[in-house]
Amino acid sequence: MLIALIARDKPGALQTRKDNRDAHLQYIADTGVVFQAGPLLDEGGEMCGSLVILDVEDMAAAQAWAANDPYAKAGLFSGVELSAWKKVIG
Repeated sequence: MLIALIARDKPGALQTRKDNRDAHLQYIADTGVVFQAGPLLDEGGEMCGSLVILDVEDMAAAQAWAANDPYAKAGLFSGVELSAWKKVIG
């Protein structure tokens, strides 16, 4: 099941993102469930959120993945949305 995770950073949290980026990327590598991912960018081209497509068994697995992401544990996000997603193109 593909799940889109869309997370918005708290205002002024760019340094929190940078400080935890290596741990976040290692988590992605270690868990092996990320289909696609990348940062959202603001008008100035700075990272301000995340889009992660998870390939997991069910929504509960996506919720657990999201809760254990080092970014989430660091309090980076103002909000996280999880939604079932269907790949059509690409």
